[in-house]
Amino acid sequence: MKLKYIDLFCGIGGFHKAFDEIKCNSKCLFACDIDKNCREIYKQNFNIEPMVNIKDIDCDTFKGKIDIFCGGFPCQAFSNAGNKKTFNDERGLLFNEIIRLAEIYNPKIMFLENVKHILKVGNGEVIKYIMEKLNDTGYKTQIFNMSPHNYGIPQQRERIYFVCIKDSIYNNVDITLPKYTGGNMDFTTFLENEENIDEKYFISGDILECLEAWDEMIKMFEVNEKISPVIMINEAYNNHTEEDYNNYPKWKQDYITKNKPLIKKYKPIFDKWYKKHKNILQKREIYGKLEWQVGKIKENDSIFNYFIQIRQSGIRVKKAQYFPTLVAISQIPIYGKQKRYITPRECARLQSFPDNFILSKNDKHSYKQLGNSINVNNAKIIIKSTLEHYKLL
Repeated sequence: MKLKYIDLFCGIGGFHKAFDEIKCNSKCLFACDIDKNCREIYKQNFNIEPMVNIKDIDCDTFKGKIDIFCGGFPCQAFSNAGNKKTFNDERGLLFNEIIRLAEIYNPKIMFLENVKHILKVGNGEVIKYIMEKLNDTGYKTQIFNMSPHNYGIPQQRERIYFVCIKDSIYNNVDITLPKYTGGNMDFTTFLENEENIDEKYFISGDILECLEAWDEMIKMFEVNEKISPVIMINEAYNNHTEEDYNNYPKWKQDYITKNKPLIKKYKPIFDKWYKKHKNILQKREIYGKLEWQVGKIKENDSIFNYFIQIRQSGIRVKKAQYFPTLVAISQIPIYGKQKRYITPRECARLQSFPDNFILSKNDKHSYKQLGNSINVNNAKIIIKSTLEHYKLL
């Protein structure tokens, strides 16, 4: 039996690649995505020209012929990185397009994916709405919270998978996923050879100057010093008045208050260091914020011992165990040890795309596409477990 599926909000084809790797005698009937650059990459890899808009799908062409829907419906309305407008955002309403098509095509199974925060936003009203719509359309839905790092891929990226089973085939037994038994992960096996990496990926200019400034300060702290959660050094030296302070948002007041004991303890050192580096620390607001998420200061510690992201909230430093979550916006992880951004090919590996998968020649497009993509390995586990459970393999 050939399983026929459609790939909605297909991106660069994470679900399609998962089906291909399962080798389950499947066929993609069509795909769609609003992003022109994604459609180009999808066509290069799968020889299918995706449609542009889910709202324009011809309802009659494949009626009665589709077994499975898959799609990571737009998450910007629900994610932490977005503004969480939920269904007030047109992108959030695109979930209703899936329901519209499900009512017409009646697929046996739907595999849907979104960010984990979809469970909480809108005080739980969003997930309640989704589950009610799926139920009213005739689907029993099981939810899985997965991350690549649960299955041997060193990227912490929690995502929610909805496995929706049509009432007519539902067997009233939960699907179980296999447990990872592969042992410890070595993130360095996902890296390209340093000598082969283009010079453009190595940090320089303001970014390097800023990180080296902070590294100088890190080396001045005592071993076992606690410097988290966030050092907002410019606020310690901006001579704000009490009125200014009272007008700051609560989160900013809290950080300033929590910073005071550390600033006081190392004041002579901070004074000299800040005077030396204030030009770069003040050049952008985020340069003056250090989010140290790696615990107490260790012997011979350095900011370059870790992964680093230049985020809207500041400079985030995380343990060099898992890669930070890849995101569509410009927060490309920096591998501190080599003082460079991870490459698009390394991002593709973290999303479980094989090295023969064709990426965009435009790095900006690749980073965005891979940040938006589902993880192929996680999708493969979900799909394979479901098809085996319902004896469709």
